[in-house]
Amino acid sequence: MKKLEIFDPAMCCSTGVCGVEVDPVLVAFNADLQWLAEQGVEVSRHNLSQEPQTFAANPSVLKELEAGMERLPLTLVDGKVVATGAYLSRAQLVQKLGLAPVAAPFPVQVGSGCCKPGSGCC
Repeated sequence: MKKLEIFDPAMCCSTGVCGVEVDPVLVAFNADLQWLAEQGVEVSRHNLSQEPQTFAANPSVLKELEAGMERLPLTLVDGKVVATGAYLSRAQLVQKLGLAPVAAPFPVQVGSGCCKPGSGCC
């Protein structure tokens, strides 16, 4: 089983999805992490303001923080840093974890003759 760890900067709550002005990037990222967990990935997320001891106990994380706080968030896969300074998209996470690509929804080809208005196929 793949293990994904996220080391977040200090936030008011564990996901950053709180308060009156919620960052849509954090909302999407949280949903992506939940989806990955449903796919069998072991996901753990650490917030600097709530778990500083977890940051201090990880040599890879400490090394990144020595370069500056702007390195957060950190993304680790199986203990190795794979991304710094940004939240990855679902497609990027899938790629970093070595999972099968997410299938795109069925493409609808407008004007191809397969789905004419009123045909009842779409």
